[in-house]
Amino acid sequence: QGQLVESGGGLVQPGGSLRLSCAASGSIFSIYMMGWYRQAPGKQRELVATITSGDSTNYLDSVKGRFTISRDNAKNTVHLQMNSLKPEDTAVYYCNVITSIKTYWGQGTQVTVSS
Repeated sequence: QGQLVESGGGLVQPGGSLRLSCAASGSIFSIYMMGWYRQAPGKQRELVATITSGDSTNYLDSVKGRFTISRDNAKNTVHLQMNSLKPEDTAVYYCNVITSIKTYWGQGTQVTVSS
């Protein structure tokens, strides 16, 4: 059974940077798309960034120019480099992986941007 393991969350001051990573392990094959979602308290989960197997990317408007998504197909990992972080980026960030037969979610990692 496959699973996603996330790392890299934490507390950072406004203007700072964090790098999130997500590794897909177990029986996860034929990955089409990998991405990150986030959910702030009292709000719906929203798409932050996605990247396809062909390296096509898509970003939430509010993070364009600040966040960069990348993936390592050989290692089945996806990263989210977050720069110029703002308090409104505070949320639980979830890794998402879509394969030809199933969608997987990570357990979530907390990102808090505060002075």
